Amino acid sequence: MGKSIASNKKAFHDYEILDKFEAGIVLAGSEVKALRAARVNLKDSYVRIIKNEAFLLNAHISYTSTTNPHYKPDERRSRKLLLHRAQIDKLIAKSTQKGLSIVPLSLFFNHKNFAKVQIALAKGKKEYDKRNSLKTKDAARETARAVKEFSQR
Repeated sequence: MGKSIASNKKAFHDYEILDKFEAGIVLAGSEVKALRAARVNLKDSYVRIIKNEAFLLNAHISYTSTTNPHYKPDERRSRKLLLHRAQIDKLIAKSTQKGLSIVPLSLFFNHKNFAKVQIALAKGKKEYDKRNSLKTKDAARETARAVKEFSQR
């Protein structure tokens, strides 16, 4: 993975990540400039497979001030994802199972400066699972703090 632009922290909180994929994304020129300026939000976005093609829906990529005023693409338009046929078939097979969703995790530029999206096959967490994961994170943070204080003495 290359230089990260945006991440979807809510996905890690709401879902249990089962399998990750890396996909290219079809963008307009002004959207690439907006990505370089980190003007993107993946918070409520999701991936849907329509007619055997994957699309990123509800991702907010705002335009920059230098964008031509006559050509300002819709900020929340659906954007096609570029995946191999075998990957799409695997996503279709797994996402039709009960409770599995496809969510974007992060948006980044790879080493060749292509915009990529890391998507994941995920299972929704129950409320008590979310509370348990928060408790374990807090406990790990407390132990790390205690070890740090002890080692500084």
